[in-house]
Amino acid sequence: MVELIISEKPSQAAKIAEALADTKPKKVVEDKVSYYELTHDGKKIFVGCAVGHLFNLREKDKKGWTYPVFDTEWVESYKINKGSEFTKKYIDVLSKLAKKSNEFVVACDYDLEGSLIGYNVLRFIANKKDGRRMKFSTLTKEELQESYANASKHLDFHLIESGEARHIIDFYFGINLSRALTLSVKNATKSFKLLSSGRVQGPTLKLLAEREIEIQEFKSKPFWELEALGDVTAQHKDGKFWEEKEVKKIYEKIKNEKSAVVREITKKTQLQSPPNPFDLTSLQLEAYRLFKINPKDSLALAQSLYTKAYISYPRTSSNQFPPNLNLKSILQKLEKQSEYSKLIQELLAKNKLKPNNGKKTDPAHPPIHPTGLSPKKLPEKESKIYDLIVRRTLATLADPAKRESVSSELDIKKEPFIATGIKTVEPGWHKFYGKYAKFDEINLPDMKEGSFIKIKKINLHSKETQPPKRYTPASVIKELENRNLGTKATRSQILEALYQRNYIVDQSIQVTSLGLKTIQTLEKYCPEILDEEMTRKLEQDMEDIRENKETKEKVIDKAEIHLSKILKHFKENELKIGKALFEANIETLKQESKIGQCPGCKEGTLTIKKGRFGLFIACDRYKEGCKTTFSLPSNALIKPTEKICKECSFPEVLVIKKGKRPQTVCLNLECKTKAIPLEVLKEKRNCPKCNSQLIIRKSLYGSFFSCPKYPKCRHIESIQHKNESEKNIAVSK
Repeated sequence: MVELIISEKPSQAAKIAEALADTKPKKVVEDKVSYYELTHDGKKIFVGCAVGHLFNLREKDKKGWTYPVFDTEWVESYKINKGSEFTKKYIDVLSKLAKKSNEFVVACDYDLEGSLIGYNVLRFIANKKDGRRMKFSTLTKEELQESYANASKHLDFHLIESGEARHIIDFYFGINLSRALTLSVKNATKSFKLLSSGRVQGPTLKLLAEREIEIQEFKSKPFWELEALGDVTAQHKDGKFWEEKEVKKIYEKIKNEKSAVVREITKKTQLQSPPNPFDLTSLQLEAYRLFKINPKDSLALAQSLYTKAYISYPRTSSNQFPPNLNLKSILQKLEKQSEYSKLIQELLAKNKLKPNNGKKTDPAHPPIHPTGLSPKKLPEKESKIYDLIVRRTLATLADPAKRESVSSELDIKKEPFIATGIKTVEPGWHKFYGKYAKFDEINLPDMKEGSFIKIKKINLHSKETQPPKRYTPASVIKELENRNLGTKATRSQILEALYQRNYIVDQSIQVTSLGLKTIQTLEKYCPEILDEEMTRKLEQDMEDIRENKETKEKVIDKAEIHLSKILKHFKENELKIGKALFEANIETLKQESKIGQCPGCKEGTLTIKKGRFGLFIACDRYKEGCKTTFSLPSNALIKPTEKICKECSFPEVLVIKKGKRPQTVCLNLECKTKAIPLEVLKEKRNCPKCNSQLIIRKSLYGSFFSCPKYPKCRHIESIQHKNESEKNIAVSK
């Protein structure tokens, strides 16, 4: 008997092979695709892998760019997307291994996506309808061995059918709504603008647009606050004053007072419970709060740690450690890592390890936690995420923290003021969460009722109410979870799609004119596209498939009927919708192309323009004779910032490059911020590739060393710039 184990990724295949092999597994590489041969208890086994989805949906019998589309088929991914051409090699290798095998095991991630990936390999490559199923949450040797030994005899078809229903329904909504929007612009204006929407994308954009309108329509209201400064900092008991006359009268009465009487002191001690274990959403929120890592990237980093077997499966919605998870064993392994050893020893000394579990569960996976394996050197961001997960796990097992709050009521010429303090009495779990547990510590001096304290100054502050805060990528993810829109694995992708279509910009999320107009137009002519309740109901329908309460066919039919009604209504208003969206796109492009005042003529506006050699910035008064221009990098997206450089008063722009943190830079190549230290100028460096003497070139980012033989030799070296004019010297072009 020969068995084929199907994993989801190459790294997972390697872990499975190493865990199950009686001796060292044999790695075979064919056309840069690896698989493994091994024996386990005398049985010959192949371990092959997919690379995500090897099969995807496409329109069957395509008749051009039209809608509605409900006739679909599963085909190889490389036949749909040129970027997926590499998957053909994996299909070829799996086909070869399947022909040599007569038993099959699916060992892909145990979730909707992983189950569907494995099933598609079985039915389309191996021509099999069923197989055994390994279920695991970590890639440790022990768990993989246990998972193989206890593999279920059959696939979880309810999980598979739920995953397939989701793919089909999302395909229906995505292709039909996106085509409808795009064709509306084309048919109304003869212009082409690729627009998109989807089952969850529309309601998500509506949510963000509602907040944007709140902010735009917000009218600030003035208010006043009274503050006493001295031995303590105290606020007037009434807080905000809305009448200026009232607060000024009080201020005039007390402004020269130099002391206050302590009337009443209230102390309260509260126990602060440890945090719950991480599910994916809470990890993404915390990663953004602490490190400003966006949700998409934090998921990718966690996934990388999982494939290296350092943490458990990250796409989980559970924040409850199951009773069968051996937390003591995990801690004993973690103890070998010196930075955690003392903390773990303290936990292990407890009579019982009792985590502070939350209320959310996941039928497939426990909360995110370390496996206990000691990581080798990790990249910086991975290291941060790993440390956060470890400390969060330790914190959940620790004792509550004890916090003491003190409220002192003060009398200043019969006007009541309140001084508040708060401090940690017993750190409890704070110690285990370390630097990630940040809480205010405000210590008040010892005071007795009836005593006097010094007042140095009375301040009258004039303030205004502030509009609602903008969403961040992390807070949107949380809000979508609260509203049961999307899944833990797709929410960050939905947000990314909104950025790509220019519906939203910035990390403090701002909805563009195009995004706002899209929502306003759809609300007017086809509000069903934005129906949050409809989206939520579909989510529940797909969950019902998983729980065997509903059939795949029935749910898909229901979605098709509903979408057909939406598209019919849309078609009736197509030209009106298209015209409105076209105008919104033009307005958005105008806004995003304006950089700021021209530093040359001082009258024109710098605008992003498109020339023969790509994008550049020029003054809009070029016809009047202004020749101010700036070149732009070809591999970056440029956004206006409305900021002015403090050194030279030139406009600053935001440079966004794929895979790198956005960078704000000054347009002025001669700006002091880009000047080069004199000692660097005196250096003579040779190119390590061709031995030519490097020269200094300039760019938007600043000066850099470059090989003079560019483009034949593309070697460059960065230069550390200093903003100290007396130590710098200008570089001539």
